[in-house]
Amino acid sequence: MSTNSLLRFITAGSVDDGKSTLIGRLLYDSHSLMSDQVDTLEKSQDSSNNSLDFAQLTDGLAAEREQGITIDVAYRYFATPKRKFILADTPGHEQYTRNMVTGASTADAAIVLIDASRLDLSQDEVTLQRQSKRHSALLKLLGIPNIIVAINKLDLLGYDETAFNKIVEAYKKLAAQINLAVTPLFIPISALHGENIVHLSERMPWYKGPALLPLLEDLPSRQHSKDTAQGDLSLFPVQRVVRQDGSALDDFRGYQGRLTAGKLVVGQEIRVEPSGQRSRIKEIFGPNGSQQEAVSGQVLTITLDNDVDISRGDTLVAADNAIQASRSIRAHIAWMDDKPLNTARRYWLKHGHQSVYAKVKKLEYRWDVNNLSREEHVEYLDMNDIAQAQLSLQQAITATPYTDNHLSGAFILIDEATNHTVAAGMINTLLDQ
Repeated sequence: MSTNSLLRFITAGSVDDGKSTLIGRLLYDSHSLMSDQVDTLEKSQDSSNNSLDFAQLTDGLAAEREQGITIDVAYRYFATPKRKFILADTPGHEQYTRNMVTGASTADAAIVLIDASRLDLSQDEVTLQRQSKRHSALLKLLGIPNIIVAINKLDLLGYDETAFNKIVEAYKKLAAQINLAVTPLFIPISALHGENIVHLSERMPWYKGPALLPLLEDLPSRQHSKDTAQGDLSLFPVQRVVRQDGSALDDFRGYQGRLTAGKLVVGQEIRVEPSGQRSRIKEIFGPNGSQQEAVSGQVLTITLDNDVDISRGDTLVAADNAIQASRSIRAHIAWMDDKPLNTARRYWLKHGHQSVYAKVKKLEYRWDVNNLSREEHVEYLDMNDIAQAQLSLQQAITATPYTDNHLSGAFILIDEATNHTVAAGMINTLLDQ
C-alpha cells in the first residue's frame, strides 16, 4: 500500500525490553535527527562495546535518565519520503501503565517489544513477561488496528531462529487467550545494533519479511481502516454554540464541533440527542468557508433552518439513525488512580464534550493479567486493574460501543474531590436502549 497518510504508533512492553533504544535507533538510521542530536549521541558512545546510548533521545526527564526507565510518554515526529510518523515511547513499568494507555488511545499501530534474552527458552512453552500480557490486553481493549511484535536482543542469542519461533508461538497463544481481533506481525530485531530496523539484517537470512521501517510505511492508518458502522452514524457532538456578533439583530446561530463519524450534507434532516428534536441543515461552514457536505474528521460550524434548543454536549445525528442517548452502560475500565475504586462514591464521567455524574453500579469481573482469567465477585479495583463494569449515569449520553467508533465509545472518570483522572473507559453495551 502506498500512502502519505500520517501514522501514529507506540511502543509497548516490559521494562528494559529496549523500547527507547529501538526508537533512538529508528530515528538515527532513518536520518531523522538534527545534527546537534547526532553529535551529542556520538560523543556519548560507549568505548567498551562501541555502542550508542539511543535511549537518551527519548528519555527526556532527569528522573528517567537517573533511574534508567521511561516514566512519561515521549512523542517524536519524523518523516520518510513515503510517510509521516508520530511515535510515542510509552513506559514499561507497571506503575506507569496509565501513561501507556494515554499514548495508545490515539495510535494507529503498536510495536510490542519482547526481550528474548530475559525469557526461559529451555521450556517447551515460553512464558511471557507480565507487562507484555498487560499491555497486549490493553491494546486489545483499545482496538489498536495494527500490532507488530518485535522480538528484540536476538544478538544476545546468536540470532537464533528457534528462539524466535518459540516466542512467536507464545505470543500467538496469548493473542488467542485475549481474543485479539487483529493478526499480529512478527519481526526479529536487535535495536542496539540496528538489525532489521531500517534495512534487512544479513545476520538473520532465515527471516523473509520486511524490516521494521518499511513495514510501518505500508501499514493502514486508523482513519483508513474500514469501519462498517461509521457510514450510517453521522455523529456530530456539539462543542460550542456561537452567535456571529451577539447582537439582538443578528439571528445567526451556529453549532461548532468535529464530525466524528459519517457525513452531513446541506438539506439533510437531523435529530438532536438526547432531546429528540428534529431539524434540517441549512448551512455547513468549514475552515475555508461554506461547503455543501462534510465528512468524518472535519471541524465544522453548522446552522439549522429553525430554532432548536441545543447546548454543548448535545449530539446531532442523522434523522433515521437508530442511536439513542443512554443512562446505563457496560464498559471495560482501566483504573489509573492510586486510591482504589469506591463503588459507593460517584465520579464525573467525561464523554466527549459532556460531563455527567456516574456511579459504578456493579463490577462484573476483573481481568487477571497473570493467567488471563476473569475474577468474578470483585468489590474494588486497585491501580492498573482492568475490569468490566456496569455504570449508571445521572444524565443520558449519546454514545456507541467503542468497537463501532472510538471517539463516541470512550470516556474517562474523574474524582470530583481531587479532579484527578481515575479511569479510562471503553463502552461495550448501552444497556437501556
